[in-house]
Amino acid sequence: MHLAGWLLVAALAAGGDDIASARAVFQANLDAIRNRDRDVYLSCYLNAQTLARTGPEGFTLGYEPFAAQAGDGWPDLFEASSMQLVPVRPGVVYGTYRYRVRYGADEQTGISERLFIKTDTRQPYGGWRIAMTSALPALAGTPPPPRALAGGTLLDGTGGPPVADAVVVVRAGKIDCAGPRAACPVPAGVEVVDTSGKWITPGLIDAHVHFSQTGWADGRPDALDLRDAHPYEGTQAELRAHPERFFRAYLCSGVTAVFDVGGYPWTLSLRETAEADTRAPHLAAAGPLLSTRDHWLNLPAERQFIFLKDAASAREGVAYLKSRGADAVKVWFIVSEPGSFEELSAAVMEAGSAASAAGLPLIVHATGLREAKVALKAGAKLLVHSVGDVEVDQEFIDLALKTGAIYCPTLTVRDGYGRMAHSVAQNVPPEVDDPHGCVDPGTLDKIRSTPVAGKGEVTPEESDRRAARIASGRVTMSNNLKRVVEAGIPIAMGTDAGNPLTLHGPSVYAEMEAMQAAGLTPMQVLVASTQGGARAMGRLQTLGTLAPGKAGDLLVLSADPSADIRNMRQAVQVMRGGVLRRIEEFAPAF
Repeated sequence: MHLAGWLLVAALAAGGDDIASARAVFQANLDAIRNRDRDVYLSCYLNAQTLARTGPEGFTLGYEPFAAQAGDGWPDLFEASSMQLVPVRPGVVYGTYRYRVRYGADEQTGISERLFIKTDTRQPYGGWRIAMTSALPALAGTPPPPRALAGGTLLDGTGGPPVADAVVVVRAGKIDCAGPRAACPVPAGVEVVDTSGKWITPGLIDAHVHFSQTGWADGRPDALDLRDAHPYEGTQAELRAHPERFFRAYLCSGVTAVFDVGGYPWTLSLRETAEADTRAPHLAAAGPLLSTRDHWLNLPAERQFIFLKDAASAREGVAYLKSRGADAVKVWFIVSEPGSFEELSAAVMEAGSAASAAGLPLIVHATGLREAKVALKAGAKLLVHSVGDVEVDQEFIDLALKTGAIYCPTLTVRDGYGRMAHSVAQNVPPEVDDPHGCVDPGTLDKIRSTPVAGKGEVTPEESDRRAARIASGRVTMSNNLKRVVEAGIPIAMGTDAGNPLTLHGPSVYAEMEAMQAAGLTPMQVLVASTQGGARAMGRLQTLGTLAPGKAGDLLVLSADPSADIRNMRQAVQVMRGGVLRRIEEFAPAF
């Protein structure tokens, strides 16, 4: 070998030793931040006037001012990933890592640099110290660092067989590869998360929610009127100002996408906000509903219910929704006056025709069989409730199969009304099914106040009659769901969250478990709660399954949901847009 070759080999060997030494200091530095150990943290830095720091506040020099403020504000959460090191020359190594930190509710991401030099000081770290440090916040839209989840069992949302010892590679917030380890090798330089003994599924999708409703009576005074203590205008103002509490509750419950199928016009603006935030679910929104009942539950200058009284109002309503950029046209098909069915049906048919002409999918609230048939004839792409009055017949099945409509059963929403009535009648606070503690303190306080707030509004006899009606309806809805599934009609899981005691986020567990109790297999429920929801939202190309090019939205669970859907409660991590977080990160502070 020529002399130049020997010199190159020697330089590379020295560089390797330098990198190992610098890496030890780097790791000690990051561990000290995690452990909030000021002494170890400072021991990593060069004690000299030339210690350089730079960041959003500008460039500063000197160890003493740096040491004076060290430890004053450790982050509540610190995550370091994608550590990279490169030798600059003997005794000098440059390094970077990607950070994610949280101070209270404020989360920051970015890249941090270190310049390591070898000094004459021998201890600690063999004389290596950090001579320059920086922290540069990520610009909006910067993709998260790549990750590979390796060793778990993959359930990809398609209903296919589980894949053991799987690898899911996520790059730039999207799935790069998902499958057996042999088919999805981990790329060099990509950080690996060991998911051995865990299960990986797509993030859940709730295909029926309402951000204009709170999950308690104050959002539905037509069910239990508490406006004297909880003015409706104030309730709506709070909902509009603070959607983030529900965003957090959804991610905390493993839900990475939702479909708001009716509410005030401001709900349409939530889509852009949520899409840009990996701490919020993807969101589609229908905006104000076209209602065959002239419902009073509106604000003086803003409506969530547009009265669908005739063909002209159908066309005008659809045109308005189109102008606002709605993702769908929602019809609330309620027949409250005897003899009005034919007239209302004609208006619904016109709404369907106008929606089709506008290029918007028609989605319909139709809980009676005859209303549901009219909805399908009008071209409904999504029925947002079960048929609950009688069992579905062959005509209904044929219509649904012909149109390709999706059936969203919402089996449990009536239970919330029943539990609220029972709470008032029996003077006991309702139980809250929230295994990860996702519901915000304000909502919990209101729920606990139910017996006092509603005192005298519901008698025990009324509560018992309501419970009997709900139980009877559940039998019919469960039977219909089983028949619809057997007929091959696609299903989407939806909760109707926002209705009283159907809480944003954790209500998905009871809904999925009710679907399983109705006779669906755990895998069928999982598909309905992932792929089915994406189809209902019109986002199947980007959401719902773990396939290359789709959003990096997934769950890591400690138990197998394909054995029992109740195991969806065992989520330990949630990824939204390629950012992997522990479930407990989303639990609100009390």
